[in-house]
Amino acid sequence: MFAIQVKEMGVKFLLRHRKRNTLLETIIKLFARRANGRPSAISGNQDFWALRNITFSVNEGESLGVIGRNGAGKSTLLQILLGIYKPDEGAVEKRGIAGLLQLGTGFHPDLTGQENIYLNGAILGLGKREIDSIYDSIVDFSELGQFINTPTKNYSSGMTARLGFSIAINIKPDILMIDEILSVGDEGFKKKSRKKLEEIREMGKTVILISHALNDIKKICDRAICLDKGKIVYEGKSAEAAEFYRESFSR
Repeated sequence: MFAIQVKEMGVKFLLRHRKRNTLLETIIKLFARRANGRPSAISGNQDFWALRNITFSVNEGESLGVIGRNGAGKSTLLQILLGIYKPDEGAVEKRGIAGLLQLGTGFHPDLTGQENIYLNGAILGLGKREIDSIYDSIVDFSELGQFINTPTKNYSSGMTARLGFSIAINIKPDILMIDEILSVGDEGFKKKSRKKLEEIREMGKTVILISHALNDIKKICDRAICLDKGKIVYEGKSAEAAEFYRESFSR
């Protein structure tokens, strides 16, 4: 049974190109609008398809890697899957609760680590008692005990990653989506995070991983898709997809 199914999905954004007009051009356009009795069309705007014709599915308990160059549409895809954006065409079906693990997502910089744990839990639909029951596990895994009452604006990127990862894995959504966060932090925490991710997979959870670290894609993911300019250019086993990406784009 599938956890996520995407059919002919596309999402577009409006690009606005502003042109500086001279005073004479501004006056001419103003009189032209008055003469025509209607506003002139805004020139320079265009639709940009961040993703187009995207079709794939992920089975329950399967892990899928998403690779591609910067700007290929990887993070936009995760936001579509989470429901942050709605597709302009096609359809996306999802079964179960999904959680996004992205550096700093949902963190308020002026709140402490402790306060952000409760904020993130509330965003994901947990009540205070539920958060209370996993609070100690979150703090222990993050190794931020002495800094947990410090505002997160004073955290390093590695400390923020630790807290975000700890929250996500302890809440245990049915579908865990990870955007590049495994590449942040010291080597010891990276190893611990990968081990914990393997445990989550063994529990039958669905994992979608975005990463430029091809070794992580090959080790963690069963399959992978490669995006380029908003389209899927390769789909297959993770090792084969990583090799395709390396050969096609590393140059």
